[in-house]
Amino acid sequence: MRDSGYTVNAIKTADMSAIKQKLKVPAALASCHTAVVDGTGQIVEGHVPATVVDKLVAKRAIPGVAAPGMPVNSPGMGPMDGNLVTVDFSGKPFSRD
Repeated sequence: MRDSGYTVNAIKTADMSAIKQKLKVPAALASCHTAVVDGTGQIVEGHVPATVVDKLVAKRAIPGVAAPGMPVNSPGMGPMDGNLVTVDFSGKPFSRD
């Protein structure tokens, strides 16, 4: 995210499940990392590419997006191959990258 121009404020916590619950991250979409977009309050869950975050902030009605689990073709998990599907918090496909 930093490499894509985003400012990141990492906060380490031992109780991520409480954070996810407070932010209303759907349990089925929970992943390893949870972020809140400053200024919009939108939620980014998991290894979501910066390009998807760009799309998300352009659609403020969408509360959040997720890359559930730890997909091998997501940022930090291997080469992006164009097959990563991120979903919105209703579970519908949001972007394919």
